[in-house]
Amino acid sequence: MEKQKNVTEFIFMGLFGNKQIELLFFFFFLLCYLAVLMGNFIILFTVTFSHLMEQPMYYFLCHLSLMDLCYTSTVVPRLIRDLAGASRKISYNDCMTQLFTVHWLAGVEIFILVSMAFDRYVAIVKPLHYMSIVNRKRCNLLIVMAWVLGFWHSVALLLVVLNLPFCGPSQINHYMCDVKPLLKLVCKDIHAISILAIANSGTVLVIIFTMLVASYILILYNLKKRSSAGRRKALSTCSSHIMVVVLFFVPCIYTYILPTDSENKDKEISVFYTVITPMLNPLIYTLRNMEMKIAMRKVWLGMSHSELK
Repeated sequence: MEKQKNVTEFIFMGLFGNKQIELLFFFFFLLCYLAVLMGNFIILFTVTFSHLMEQPMYYFLCHLSLMDLCYTSTVVPRLIRDLAGASRKISYNDCMTQLFTVHWLAGVEIFILVSMAFDRYVAIVKPLHYMSIVNRKRCNLLIVMAWVLGFWHSVALLLVVLNLPFCGPSQINHYMCDVKPLLKLVCKDIHAISILAIANSGTVLVIIFTMLVASYILILYNLKKRSSAGRRKALSTCSSHIMVVVLFFVPCIYTYILPTDSENKDKEISVFYTVITPMLNPLIYTLRNMEMKIAMRKVWLGMSHSELK
């Protein structure tokens, strides 16, 4: 029997059914996106043009900001356009491209967060060996691994979706092309495929999140050996990272661990990890970090002095 794939384009149902509410949220998401761009560009610029780039923690933070910029830019501009416009159509090829890109960049971000946790673990649990363990060569290797692992996760997911028959209807109950809303449009039994999708995304997220939580429990336990000043500094850094991890992982786990046919608030929850978290990350890492504040002051003051000359 020949496989059917009659759908050549999809239509996003969006976040809301009310046009007035959508226009209100158009301005809200536009402001959020501008905040994402500004906040992450400030971190990229500050770290790149200061001594902080030599420190592994800020090296990883620089890559995290880059991922937030790229990841948000694959979703939010189209969401903003759809909220303001009348047509919400997306071609089959563009949909598959967005699906692949979103999961690739999200995968890279997850493994960068793991790398940041590894950096903090070594810095606090094995401080005497920190420079030899977390050297620049190993940092580069961790970043390359993040890109490779994210790529293969995304390829595996894309290959599953590409082999599925979409016979209509073509309305996606979401504002972006993601695996779960797409599976609901497949015209064949998807029970086994749904389990594979949960294993590929949901289960992996739970395992990584559990590992990160365990690493921070060990870090907090080892902080007892530090002086009160060292403890405060380490807690400030670690608490920022824990906040970012929780803000990103908890909504993702909720979205991807539940079965495809379950009725939940996937598209509303996904706003947290596609818009809100990338917007809050720069605030979390700058407002709670004295080193970043000092570096920002030096970099921006240096720029203003050079312009005056």
